[in-house]
Amino acid sequence: MLVARNSLPTDKNSLRFSRDHPAQARPRPLLQPAKLTSDIDDTSPTDWDCSTTKMLSRRILRAAPRRVTSIVAPRPLPIMMQRRTFLPESMVGRKKTDEKYPDSDYPTLTDAEDPDMNGGYINPPRIKRQFRDPHADWWDKQERRNFGEPVHEDHDILGMFSPYEYTWIGTGKGLFQIGVFITVFLGVCYAVKLTYPDRAAYPREFEGGLERELGGPGAVRARMEGDEDP
Repeated sequence: MLVARNSLPTDKNSLRFSRDHPAQARPRPLLQPAKLTSDIDDTSPTDWDCSTTKMLSRRILRAAPRRVTSIVAPRPLPIMMQRRTFLPESMVGRKKTDEKYPDSDYPTLTDAEDPDMNGGYINPPRIKRQFRDPHADWWDKQERRNFGEPVHEDHDILGMFSPYEYTWIGTGKGLFQIGVFITVFLGVCYAVKLTYPDRAAYPREFEGGLERELGGPGAVRARMEGDEDP
């Protein structure tokens, strides 16, 4: 019995003719012409099973490294971009900011003219507001500040709402007070030791220390006559 391998019908779309190219006037089949062989009849079912098993094993071996690589290989994490505003770029973009606040509005000063790098701002004396006279006639009684008075660039740590600076006790006075406390405490402890009264009662004594009653030799006995005073 003769069987044709790879025998498929010719594609209709491949049969094209061209007047300009005579070489393409012949129809071009989709696949090569089939060859007639009689080898299939000569093979037994056992040979078919062996060949099929070999082909499957080869395909599995080829596909296994790809699957392992796809499982083991780390997947790239998605790139997350933080969005800081929901306003359009035409309102808050860099170009719009440059239009509102051009660089020409800021003075160009040298390092000698602007040593503090604050745009040439002249700071008032660095005095904490808590040290100002609380009874003076201030325009702002709480902040102890007059109207239009310039503020220091470090006003957040010099204002009235900054941490209070405790200056009533200095270093010497504080050490002196600590020494007085330690001296008084130790003196009271020593006076209590000298005047502490003795016990009003005396521990009871038992005959033989109740050694037999408490378990015999080796047991913890009670107090007996002749023991040291507690």
